[in-house]
Amino acid sequence: MSRSWPSCPLVSRFGSAAKPCYSSAEPPQRAAVQETFARVNRMSASTLQNQRIAVIGLGSMGFGMATSLKRAGHAVTGCDVSGDAVARFVNDGGMGAKTPSEAAKGADVVVSVVVNAAQTETILFGKDGAAETMPKDSVFISSATMDPDVARRLAKQLEETGRHYLDAPISGGAQRAAQGELTILASGSPAAFAKARPALDAMAAKLYELGDAAGQGAAFKMINQLLAGVHIAAASEAIAFAAKQGLDIRKVYEVITASAGNSWMFENRMPHVLDGDYTPRSAVEIFVKDLGIIQDMARTARFPVPVSAAALQMFLMTSAAGMGRDDDASVARMYAQVTGVKLPGDK
Repeated sequence: MSRSWPSCPLVSRFGSAAKPCYSSAEPPQRAAVQETFARVNRMSASTLQNQRIAVIGLGSMGFGMATSLKRAGHAVTGCDVSGDAVARFVNDGGMGAKTPSEAAKGADVVVSVVVNAAQTETILFGKDGAAETMPKDSVFISSATMDPDVARRLAKQLEETGRHYLDAPISGGAQRAAQGELTILASGSPAAFAKARPALDAMAAKLYELGDAAGQGAAFKMINQLLAGVHIAAASEAIAFAAKQGLDIRKVYEVITASAGNSWMFENRMPHVLDGDYTPRSAVEIFVKDLGIIQDMARTARFPVPVSAAALQMFLMTSAAGMGRDDDASVARMYAQVTGVKLPGDK
């Protein structure tokens, strides 16, 4: 029996979110509907606050984030060490700049999408750095995964100049970045959040406000990276061990993803192994860096982390075998090489 639903526009012609229209016989999941309407409300409000935004770092994540910001109506300038990446963004309707200082001139918000703390510091305070030209009261959004102590130091240094710093690591991958559906783990002053709000709403489906000072966002991200790295290493070990047992690893994938042993990383990364495709979505070296930071943090805290330490060794071995710039699922290839196992794509 077919069921008709009442007409229910998400946004009224005046720009405010309409009330959800439910059928009394079959209401939708309220939590999902409420989240959708809340996001529409935020986005509607943000369109009234279009900003000048610089995005520094137009890799797979940064390009998607810049595209989402542009789609939301902001005036976006992209900057990258790769001229080709900047040209691509300009061809897509954005603006381009050759240096961080050029990109940041007159910007309300500067979004940094680089790999680590060293690159973030160079973008801010190095030659032709963004801090040279950022207007007073503008905000720098740092998305790199880094030691929380470094995030606090960079924030202090920038805030002393009259600009704001938002510690805002990201999670979600390139596809979600392009869709404006990232998860952002942010901490910073209320003023930093207020200034960054329109940009954050354009980039994130989930924004976690984790404290009023830089460092908390970075600390939360490191917990995520500990789990992510361990899960990738475990998934790679499992799929290679299955191959060693002579099992059909495609059938193994089917069974495990329907069983209690599944993880998000197993489900997301092991198709790369099944297809023999190690084009980097997230490189091995990322986890060499992040799990290394976790070891440093744990040593300072006198806290044992033996499981993540073992995972770090797996990533280090993979990097040492020449696969550091390949996809992080290459840990499975390292296991295969050490044990003589054949995986899809092996010659």
